Amino acid sequence: MRAVVQRVTSADVTVEGSRVGGIGPGLCVLLAVTHHDDAERARRMADKLWHLRILRDDAGVMNRSASETDGEMLVVSQFTLYGDATRGRRPSWVAAARPEQAEPLVEAVVRELRALGATVATGRFGADMQLALVNDGPVTLIVEV
Repeated sequence: MRAVVQRVTSADVTVEGSRVGGIGPGLCVLLAVTHHDDAERARRMADKLWHLRILRDDAGVMNRSASETDGEMLVVSQFTLYGDATRGRRPSWVAAARPEQAEPLVEAVVRELRALGATVATGRFGADMQLALVNDGPVTLIVEV
């Protein structure tokens, strides 16, 4: 499981011109699933995201997590994170899990985050989405479990 995590002051996702999810200050998480991912990896990803210390403390240092700050999360499925462009000019998506495997695991990450206490907004799995965000810092990380 792979995620691109961005610290944001706000983020919104729209589908066909309608806002389907959005947050204020917190984390925007683009999440991808590969073939060997399972429910345990989904649980570990949620735990990692919830406790990732990239939010500012009172001194302005990246020392706090969403679990400590009530930071919101926007989770958007993005299979293209497993795109491989090492050969040729057209990326291969072979490493990305098929939708029937990926969707339940993305939902499992969201469920686990909510169980941990997170306020979570989402995109719409499989939809053509537009994402608008204000990256704070900018801070962007790649997280794998």
